[in-house]
Amino acid sequence: MSKIRITKEFHFEMAHALLNYDGLCSSIHGHSYLLSVTLLGEPTKDTKHPKNGMVIDFTLLKSIIKDNIIDKIDHALLLNQEIEEKENLRADKLFDKVVYTNFQPTCENLLLDFAFVLKDKFPENLKLFSLKLRETATSYAEWYADDND
Repeated sequence: MSKIRITKEFHFEMAHALLNYDGLCSSIHGHSYLLSVTLLGEPTKDTKHPKNGMVIDFTLLKSIIKDNIIDKIDHALLLNQEIEEKENLRADKLFDKVVYTNFQPTCENLLLDFAFVLKDKFPENLKLFSLKLRETATSYAEWYADDND
């Protein structure tokens, strides 16, 4: 059978600060992110199936990513939970949508977290092939399943 990779892109806004970082990113700042999610699979061959010819309906893919990633972090402030402990800072008392992570909220670590969250969310005939997170117009990180098997 022929394998096809399909990709859907998602835009979201998010702020973060990097604990103990030795540059400007130690201060709260935001980015307009672009997340690309690529799945690998075979198109449905059943001519009577409503999804005939599709690897996955893009509407379903959108729903999975929106429910598990975007809705949780879009327009949020992500902070390493150690900031709260170290600085005695409760940012959620100052801002409406604060997400504390158990990791430094870098582009790279966000991708690792996304891959973990998404690993069991797709139909079993599909494989999460890759994730790409663009933090700025010129900077991004990529995650590939084959690199992590």
